[in-house]
Amino acid sequence: MKYLLAFDQGSTSSRCILFRKSEPIATYSMPHEQIYPMNGWVEHNPVEIYNNQIKCATEVMSLAKVKTNDISAIGITNQRETVVVWEKFSGKPICNAIVWQCRRTADYCDKLKAEGFESVIRDKTGLPIDSYFSATKLKWILDTIPGARERAKNGELLFGTIDTWLIWNMTKGKTFATDYTNASRTMMYNIHTLEWDRELLELFDIPEIMLPKVYPSCHMYGETDFLGSPIPIAGVAGDQQSAMFGQLCFNMGDTKNTYGTGAFLLMNTGRVACRSKIGLITTIACGTNGFVNYALEGSVFTSGSLVQWLRDDLKMIPTAAASERVAEKVPDSGGIYLVPAFVGLGAPYWDPYARGTIVGITRSIKREHIVRAALEAIALQSNDVIKQMQSESNIKISTLRVDGGASANNLLMQMQADISNVRVDRPACIETTAMGASYLAGLTIGYYKSPAELSDKFEPERTFRPAVTPEWREKLINGWHKAVTRARDWETDDNIHQKGF
Repeated sequence: MKYLLAFDQGSTSSRCILFRKSEPIATYSMPHEQIYPMNGWVEHNPVEIYNNQIKCATEVMSLAKVKTNDISAIGITNQRETVVVWEKFSGKPICNAIVWQCRRTADYCDKLKAEGFESVIRDKTGLPIDSYFSATKLKWILDTIPGARERAKNGELLFGTIDTWLIWNMTKGKTFATDYTNASRTMMYNIHTLEWDRELLELFDIPEIMLPKVYPSCHMYGETDFLGSPIPIAGVAGDQQSAMFGQLCFNMGDTKNTYGTGAFLLMNTGRVACRSKIGLITTIACGTNGFVNYALEGSVFTSGSLVQWLRDDLKMIPTAAASERVAEKVPDSGGIYLVPAFVGLGAPYWDPYARGTIVGITRSIKREHIVRAALEAIALQSNDVIKQMQSESNIKISTLRVDGGASANNLLMQMQADISNVRVDRPACIETTAMGASYLAGLTIGYYKSPAELSDKFEPERTFRPAVTPEWREKLINGWHKAVTRARDWETDDNIHQKGF
């Protein structure tokens, strides 16, 4: 039986997982450097990312003792919105990649809002105006790097999100492409007409000649021979849409949460592009057979990275997994709240000027309380999105499917069930982001016959059910919202902020 190779290029590491059907056979990962040139700025080295991703693929093949001709196809999933610009002829990036977390264009986004572009951009792209998305990052590069705009207009420079950068390099420049899901995160792509929107390109002064072609997630993107003999690249999707596909959320109302660097909740809305009135994003989900599905999404900027902060910077825990053990030493967080707005607040607040804070500290607070408050913060942020998602869609979420590294934390998953009053299902394999990429590639080449063949593969490894009183839940959530108000607008001169968007 042949294998599927999934590339999972994330915000903090590159991974490669070898699948036989839906069973992971071998995994290899490598971290890459996080570059912080200024407060609120985040960059990656795209050459390092590509080299690491290829190294991961080589190592995973060696670990599994699998030959190149045993690989049926490659699927790629990637951190979204991150911008790479490189020279068409040399293949060299003209600067570091600007990461989705980077807030350097927040002031320009405020200018666009003040000039009244919010409605037209949301109508076309499903997105609010925010520095989270690719367009303003790309504009910043073209405006800032000497000669970049002129070179782009002359066809000398190419733009891509990380998937495009990987595909272009893996095919030795033969394929310059992205998929619907990644394109839908750029704030330049019309999610209704499925094309780069010329009105928006004119607004951002971005030459269309530097943009990749856009295809469905299930598509033959070319072949790569970096492992020796040719292997087709047959599936591509942004990480959160790929995780949703890997969680088999094929029906309207199916909802998942991925606890990665951030936390990303997606609800399947089928063929309907549900327009959010406040706080959420309308985006393209993975489709098959040429159809486009849509989703409501809420993006929490800081989730697993909060635990990394406790481990690496504050030295409060020796490992990420130890957060569960340490937090369980106290029955509650002692009345404190930690709002981890390190790079602003995402959904449903969309406040790039918010900054992290801890409130309610008394002399009795210990390390264990802070660690527990951090885990609660992850669940409370996700709950804000869940409540808004139910309100916008008029669909009650009774079950939440979870994945990502932090979903292995049993205490956090129980907190999520308690706070959101939902059943939380954790699958036997939490590598659903990579699994989704393997499913997409497998469907393209006929390794799987149809999505229906996949539908019966979901197996909860553990289910968490609410176990608290409504009074406890309401008190905790009310305190959280009070704490959030303390964190907002920290970097502005006045204390006036827009409610949602």
